[in-house]
Amino acid sequence: MEKKPKEKPKYNMWQNACWMIRLAWVEREKKVLVLSLLTALGGVGAGVVELFVTPVILGQVETGVPVWTLVRTILLFCGAMLLLAAANAYLSCNTLFGRVQVRTAIIARLNTKASVTSFPNVSDERFRKLSARAGEACGSNSEATEAVWTTLTELLKNLLGFGIYLALLSSLDLWLAAIIAATSVAGFFITRRFSSYEYDHREEIGEQGGRMAYVQRKSGDFNAAKDIRIFGLRPWLSELHRKAEAVYLAYCKKAETQYLLGRIGDLLLTFVRNGAAYAILIARTLAQGLDASTFLLYFSAAGGFAEWMTGILNQLNTLYRQSLEISVVRECLDYPEPFRFEGGAPLVPQSRGSYELRLDHVSFAYPGSERKILDDVSLTLHPGEKLAVVGLNGAGKTTLIKLLCGFLDPTEGRVLLNGQDIRAFNRRDYYKMFSAVFQDYIVLPGTAAMNISQAGDAPDMERVRRCAEQAGLLEKLESLPKGLNTFLNRDVYEDAVLLSGGETQRLMLARALYKDAPVVLLDEPTAALDPIAEANLYRKYGEMTEGKSSVYISHRLASTRFCDRIVLLEGGKIAEEGSHEELLASGGRYAELFDVQSKYYRNEGNSDETEA
Repeated sequence: MEKKPKEKPKYNMWQNACWMIRLAWVEREKKVLVLSLLTALGGVGAGVVELFVTPVILGQVETGVPVWTLVRTILLFCGAMLLLAAANAYLSCNTLFGRVQVRTAIIARLNTKASVTSFPNVSDERFRKLSARAGEACGSNSEATEAVWTTLTELLKNLLGFGIYLALLSSLDLWLAAIIAATSVAGFFITRRFSSYEYDHREEIGEQGGRMAYVQRKSGDFNAAKDIRIFGLRPWLSELHRKAEAVYLAYCKKAETQYLLGRIGDLLLTFVRNGAAYAILIARTLAQGLDASTFLLYFSAAGGFAEWMTGILNQLNTLYRQSLEISVVRECLDYPEPFRFEGGAPLVPQSRGSYELRLDHVSFAYPGSERKILDDVSLTLHPGEKLAVVGLNGAGKTTLIKLLCGFLDPTEGRVLLNGQDIRAFNRRDYYKMFSAVFQDYIVLPGTAAMNISQAGDAPDMERVRRCAEQAGLLEKLESLPKGLNTFLNRDVYEDAVLLSGGETQRLMLARALYKDAPVVLLDEPTAALDPIAEANLYRKYGEMTEGKSSVYISHRLASTRFCDRIVLLEGGKIAEEGSHEELLASGGRYAELFDVQSKYYRNEGNSDETEA
């Protein structure tokens, strides 16, 4: 199989470094920049002091200075090293907090992007992968969005040290500096060539690690215990783990071999570098009579110069890799928004306003697919009308709802609000038009009052009680340990209360009532209930939303017979349209499906009655 060419990152290394610096400035974390600069200076200072301490003391010994002068020099160097070590330790400890704050600010931006991005992006595979990778790049202190500060600090430190040591070596012999630089660069690329095996195969080994983690997770999953035993899955799980482990161990062996070869190459170059330094220094000693302290100073400077040089190359390499991760974060944050959230026409919906919604020759196909989910559909929701959209699974009912409420834009045709294309409106304002309950709804980790109001810590408690009472849930909520302030989601709160399925449905009804939007949308939120319970709950919705425009989605035809008009979708088109009685009288597809379903429901109902 031919490999796809790697996609070039949108932002380069220096652009991403500048972005991080600018972000620290904007987020009022300037101390990150100051502390990084001071840390780099402190590191260079410590290196320079360590370079001179032995040659200076040895030089004084050679010249026969008084003992107290020697002791004073030793104490001076010890004090300098102690102060620099203390300062570096202090800086290292205190740089953490600002760096964490900057990374937290990036996480907040990513969360905001995920929360407010246009709905099509939610199902866009590229955006989802970008979001996942961006989240990984912010997952811990060692990830790119925080570790990059260490890299930039170390890079600055190595550049400063390189400049100081280059000036020192140049005063002795430029050829020595050139040889050290050449061997350092060669050693870096040799080491990187052999040490990059792990990085180059990270996706492959990550896949094997994922398989082993899957086996370990499922083996300890009590929910899977029955299936593992009944269907004899243990041998399959064991074999999957064994194969993944074999691949992983083979990878580790090859990675270690590559690392060893790289270390051998680096060792040989180090031998060449040190040999050259010794040869040049011995030649200068014989020619110019260098004393022992000067010889030691230059030889130490040669080794230090190589370390600074290698450090620069290593940090540039690390910065490049971190830049790839930061580029992913930026691409996620900059991902294009197909909807108009800023600059669109303002819209202030009135809860009892007169609004007409119309699908005008609408067709829709998901990106990358040629199959039309909806094909040339024209449909009008009149002010105050109760409209039911029914049909079998896959008929396009949910897609129709998403188009009506502005989660998706049609690939052909228009969605009109009082005759105006909804793409002209500010999309956030347009969302205020709807109270909706979808198939997958969320009970938030908060109080019952907050779940109804969606208003955070400041709900209108009188309104919450009124909506809960209308939904038939107030008595239940007030019987809870803390009444309306009882937590409802155990994912966060251990003392939270779990509501039954029917009670949760009523909670969703109370939530929809609280918003008091002019249009109510129900997309099969009761699919898990039995037909009778579903029909009763739909009638409850109908009574509570009297006077509002409503759309009810169901694949159970009998549940929505109370609606003013019923539309049957089939194959992405409107197959039939009319009231329940009209559709039955016409004897078409609706009547056929209703007859099939009603027989099943009657049988199911008779069985229930017999058991009762």
